[in-house]
Amino acid sequence: MSGNIFEHMLGNDSLFKNREVLHHGFTPKKLPHREREIISLANNLVEALNGHIPSNMLLYGQPGAGKTAVTRFVCQQLLRRGAELGVKVNAIEVNCCVVDTKYRVLANIGNELAPRNQTPIPFTGWPSDKVLERLRENMDKQGGVHVIVLDEIDHLVRKNGDGVLYPLTSLNYELRNSRCCVIGITNDLKFTDLLDARVTSRLGSEDLVFKPYVAAQIEDILSERAIAGVREGVLGEGVIKLCAALAAQEHGDARRALDLLRIAVQKAEQNGAQKTDVSHVRLAQNQLEFDQITPVIEALPIHQKFVLYAILLNEMNGLKNVSAGEAYAVYQMVCEKAKINSLVSRSITSVIKNLDSLGLISARTISLGRYGRSNRINSCVPETVDPIAIMEKADPMMVDVVNASYRLQDRL
Repeated sequence: MSGNIFEHMLGNDSLFKNREVLHHGFTPKKLPHREREIISLANNLVEALNGHIPSNMLLYGQPGAGKTAVTRFVCQQLLRRGAELGVKVNAIEVNCCVVDTKYRVLANIGNELAPRNQTPIPFTGWPSDKVLERLRENMDKQGGVHVIVLDEIDHLVRKNGDGVLYPLTSLNYELRNSRCCVIGITNDLKFTDLLDARVTSRLGSEDLVFKPYVAAQIEDILSERAIAGVREGVLGEGVIKLCAALAAQEHGDARRALDLLRIAVQKAEQNGAQKTDVSHVRLAQNQLEFDQITPVIEALPIHQKFVLYAILLNEMNGLKNVSAGEAYAVYQMVCEKAKINSLVSRSITSVIKNLDSLGLISARTISLGRYGRSNRINSCVPETVDPIAIMEKADPMMVDVVNASYRLQDRL
């Protein structure tokens, strides 16, 4: 191949009018079928324009149900109206999958509100109380009402506990010239079970549940986006309907539908077609459903394979929501069958955290009152994937482990 590889690509006419419109992060001017949620959120945040403190809120719903899009839409409208009225309002959004420690969340908010000439809070190194003090100072310097949006808040709490929520929900007791509220966005309907009772009490939140979209609603969303994002006449008959139907099968995920439509148009463009048809949607579906879990399971170190197998073995025996202790007991039997020494129980905690971060299991921490806290562990491997067969094929040691007999007891 001679010449620059991008040279011939740049000369082609794109089938897109504005590709960005079909990405998740784009906030459209209209959000079809989310009028109820928009009004509920706006009815709370309007208090900021009156100089009062809006209630803290928790927004629940499946991935792709429009929680983040609605929150951004309402906050943009709030800031615009505040500027028109001369009312000081700030909205700070933190993605807790990216900013996932107490220190970094507080530092991120503090730096968002910092004056231009202020030295930013460093990435690490300050005591947490000093970071919190700088955050309070910056809030009071700005004045007005601050809306703090914590997206994917359940990820932060599962990984590092609820320590960041207590100081954030206590700020209004210490601020002099400003006020704030917290909006948490989560996919976990049992999110408050992860919280300490004191945090739950201080949060005192209003709950707003987003129902999944149905196929007809997703069609409307895609049609609106397609008008702004794709050239006229590019989408063939049935393309939007098929994208909507496929996404509706997966819990009504509008983001999935946008991905399907965007990649389908991209496939048509790459193939030199002037029109996108249902065959391109099927190509997009195949690309999105490429099995990424198999290589992850294959590459697990042997003790992580053993722990995962122990969890799966418990589930095959009828045990769901197993504790770390129950998983460890079966793991020790697995090591015995493999004739290798087991790790100490402390090491298994980090193994469980790693499997959780890979998405192979979910390890939800619950409070047991005076008895402390405990994990409740379940596998998260899709039904279409056979993790045991994958581990057997990848590691000969797993063959003896899987074929061995185990004395297990159902939980009564």
